[in-house]
Amino acid sequence: MKPAAALEPRLRVSAAGRPLFGPGKAELLRLIAATGSIAEAAKQMDMSYQRAWTLVRELNADFREPLVAKVRGGGTGGGTLLTPAGEAVLSAYDRLTAAALAAAEPGWRELRGRLR
Repeated sequence: MKPAAALEPRLRVSAAGRPLFGPGKAELLRLIAATGSIAEAAKQMDMSYQRAWTLVRELNADFREPLVAKVRGGGTGGGTLLTPAGEAVLSAYDRLTAAALAAAEPGWRELRGRLR
């Protein structure tokens, strides 16, 4: 039996053809928030640490306020966290994705009804 088809919209924000934010960067932010570590987030995404840091630098440069901050010191040697701006951007992106999915539902029902 074939698995049921699903609609999976992937919204991307870009400027002059350059990607600013999308599902990959959103996932990176989610994992940084969950793990407190860019290295662990990168590992879970099967991405190099250097690539993850490059994306974090881009995110911090592309938004008015930094989205990710490094915490130094302490017994664990520090870590990484989302700033309030980072939490707000991720939340807004998730709401935008949910709204796009809801708006697409009528067309998706029609299309899904035509699938085998």
